[in-house]
Amino acid sequence: MSVIADIAPVVADDRVAKRNAVVLATAQALAGGNNTVIAATAGIVGTMLASVPGLATLPVSVMVCGIWLGTLPQGYLAKNYGRRFALQTGSVIGTLAGLISCVAVLQGSFLLFLVGTFGCGVYAAAHNSYRFAACDTASEAYRPKAISFVLAGGVMAGLIGPAVVIVTKDWWVPHLFAATYVAQAALAALAGLVLTQLKSPPPMPREERDRNPGRPLSEIAREPLFVVAVACGVVSYVIMNLVMTSAPIAMVGCGHSVTLSTLGIQWHVLGMYAPSFITGSLIVRYGVFRIIALGLAMLLASAAVSLAGEAIANFWIGLTLLGVGWNFAFIGATTVVTQCHRPEERNKVQSLNDFLIFGTMALGSFASGKLLATLGWAFVNAMVFPPVLAVGALVAWIALRQRRAHT
Repeated sequence: MSVIADIAPVVADDRVAKRNAVVLATAQALAGGNNTVIAATAGIVGTMLASVPGLATLPVSVMVCGIWLGTLPQGYLAKNYGRRFALQTGSVIGTLAGLISCVAVLQGSFLLFLVGTFGCGVYAAAHNSYRFAACDTASEAYRPKAISFVLAGGVMAGLIGPAVVIVTKDWWVPHLFAATYVAQAALAALAGLVLTQLKSPPPMPREERDRNPGRPLSEIAREPLFVVAVACGVVSYVIMNLVMTSAPIAMVGCGHSVTLSTLGIQWHVLGMYAPSFITGSLIVRYGVFRIIALGLAMLLASAAVSLAGEAIANFWIGLTLLGVGWNFAFIGATTVVTQCHRPEERNKVQSLNDFLIFGTMALGSFASGKLLATLGWAFVNAMVFPPVLAVGALVAWIALRQRRAHT
């Protein structure tokens, strides 16, 4: 992780942005396996290791806390040492986290497993910011496509992650998933190697940062456009995580096999990332708020399908719709965030956005296991409707406000 290489002069144009998008999409394909592995296995491992059933989803919640607490350090590293250094630091942490999770399974230690999943969360904070890294050298017109293309790398993650789980889950008999976490660590190491090809802009010299720090975060955070962007990001990610976290346990609880459960998560992850090949173009053609609204509508449709029954088709279709809805809403929200800051404000605004999203998601994750254990799968899905409808109203308001401003 060479800081010197990371601060070499870089031409800030769309040619560099397109090259970086390819690099970041490839890294996303590898790094995205981190989330898939945890989503597919952590609840099951938590059920085996936790002393209380309600704590089964705690490893996923702890991972989300790692994402939350990793966002601000990620911004600090990017601001002071360059984006590539920050992202590669995340890859190192992800490699160590996978190995720690393996040791936890071998020793039957729930506490150590929580340490491992927390590290996976810190790593996720890094690879979640790939979408912003793609914008560092992109023009405003190309940003939606750059964000979308990077997230398209998650299509391969949706294939690689579940395949790793299915192939490796029984390699280290009788320790279920122990070899899976070793494979997860290897994927993180490979992603770090891919990131050596990233051409990120140099960090702003300290003297220039002191002379031109940009607007205070408190001022930016009060802007209506930023408020709506964060609200949309929070709701889409929190809802997606709440349902996704509960789904594997609910599927197994309904009598479906671990393999069918993992394949359900695979369809969900494909739904999250496959639309990315066209989402950016759709935003450019139809406008960001229309695509966000379509995503929110699909989140509602997902909950309706899941409430309609407990057959494996209900789970798979509901999870797929959940993923596609998240894709449209979240890429749209990310695009709006890039419209809320100046170049010198980039790192702190992006970090604040992710800090708010994943902080809220962490709180929701701690409740998911208890909600599923006490109130059931149907209640988890019923909870989707109020926040999605509320943020939909906000999106309609800001869209109307901008339309009036331009007439």
